[in-house]
Amino acid sequence: MAKNKQKTRKRQIGKTVVKKKPIIDPKYKNTFWTIVVVIILLIFFIVNNTGKEPEEGPYPPGYHSQKIETNKLN
Repeated sequence: MAKNKQKTRKRQIGKTVVKKKPIIDPKYKNTFWTIVVVIILLIFFIVNNTGKEPEEGPYPPGYHSQKIETNKLN
């Protein structure tokens, strides 16, 4: 099998050829993107779960909460 060779871009400035290295080493590209995705998910989780408690929604018919006052029963 052929080995993956790291390709460097060549950039010519005047008569000098400058080899441009990639920003992220190809060996660590998958690890980098995995960490980025996990960080984004954590940010969404934290933003979604901070703030006030949700308002009480409608209850089904016949539902009685434990906070019934005794005046309402008599």
